[in-house]
Amino acid sequence: MSIFDKLKKNAVSAAGKAVQSLGSQRETFTFQALPESLAQMQALPEAALETPFQTAALALCALCAYAADKQIGTEMLNWLRGPRPLSNHEISFLNDRFRDNKTYVPFSYFKGAVPDNNYTPEEPFTVTFYTGPYSDANEGYKKLFVNSGGADNAREIVLRRRGDGKWFLWDQFLLVDIRVPKAADPWA
Repeated sequence: MSIFDKLKKNAVSAAGKAVQSLGSQRETFTFQALPESLAQMQALPEAALETPFQTAALALCALCAYAADKQIGTEMLNWLRGPRPLSNHEISFLNDRFRDNKTYVPFSYFKGAVPDNNYTPEEPFTVTFYTGPYSDANEGYKKLFVNSGGADNAREIVLRRRGDGKWFLWDQFLLVDIRVPKAADPWA
């Protein structure tokens, strides 16, 4: 590769990073403990659902709860979905995602959770969501991104604003496969 090709490649890369950071917004949430019931979730300040970031953070907590207790997790997710509760198909999808002891996946989004420590997050539980270039592509919806300690690419979550200004969970792509934890890796 010639020096000109290297310079061109570096310029394109720098321009791409500049575009990505342009208008990017980040919000970090810290939980001393994860909610273990709908009442505990509704008692959190984020339960105001005033921003899509708040709703995204609670959705992650609800998925962690679902990993431990499907009924409690379903109650939380249904509350976060507002007037659109989970369908039987969506519940079946969630059950499929947690099959084979993949309950670690939602925990992988919290700070410090990586394959080497079997996705054990640091406490207090901290997670950061951020916007991307197409986060506001559809009016009334917001697409946010979050990084997993077990994946190279960020995952998406989509929120929808209701007429009263509150934000609700519309769709999530957080339960995609990630690297297996060290304890489950036969090659480790």
